[in-house]
Amino acid sequence: MAGKLYVVGTPIGNLEDISARAVRILSEVDFIAAEDTRVTLKLLNHFNIKKPMISYFEHNKLSKGTVIIDRIKNGETAAIVTDAGMPAISDPGEDLVREAINCGVCIESVPGPSALTAALSISGMKSERFCFEGFLSAEKKERKSRLTNLKDEERTMVFYEAPHKLKKTLADMLELFGNREVSVVKEITKTHETTLKTTLDEAVKYYAENEPKGEYVIIVHGAKKEVEKYTLKEAVSLCLELIKKGESKTEAAKQIARLTGIKKSDIYKEVVK
Repeated sequence: MAGKLYVVGTPIGNLEDISARAVRILSEVDFIAAEDTRVTLKLLNHFNIKKPMISYFEHNKLSKGTVIIDRIKNGETAAIVTDAGMPAISDPGEDLVREAINCGVCIESVPGPSALTAALSISGMKSERFCFEGFLSAEKKERKSRLTNLKDEERTMVFYEAPHKLKKTLADMLELFGNREVSVVKEITKTHETTLKTTLDEAVKYYAENEPKGEYVIIVHGAKKEVEKYTLKEAVSLCLELIKKGESKTEAAKQIARLTGIKKSDIYKEVVK
């Protein structure tokens, strides 16, 4: 294989979720860039893969990123993996991929499990349009500022959260979003996987009595679209304006009924009066 960077998805809990292609690529590359080499070593040992590894994580990504890219440019093949799931998704692997692109390095994705899509698929919430917000800040002011900016977001929202921050995050969401539908997924694909489908106020009460343990995905219902409300008098006034501009009474009543949600027949009767 020519010099190339493979972005390889690994299991987020259950080792059976790894793909045959991922196992093959990890067996064939020259070296593996791992978020935590100890975690990745367990995975490699399970599949009897013996490859040299280089540590690549948030606090050494600048120095180690240069080393990794230089080795690939010199003809080696590398796989980047995170502790669980897809690298570069709310993960420092994003910086390595960006640097590889800037240096003209060939990149190939080896898709695998993702807590984001796995949790969303069992949430029961709308998924045709959603936004992924990753981890919120541990700093209260910054966390609240970000949630405030999201309070009018109409798409389903997906967040990652650590156990020691879960209570505060849910409380802030209740305060700033109001009481919405929420799905809190714990330790997905792992032995103690649980899904709490409830409302934000009930979730706050639940975790006040049950100490959070494990990693969480929080899925929150988007804001409901505000529909402007009209009185019959306002609808008639709008209808008369259209009639003055040349529309027939019937057509004007139809258009205003569509706009206001008020029955066409009610608007037409008042106009005729």
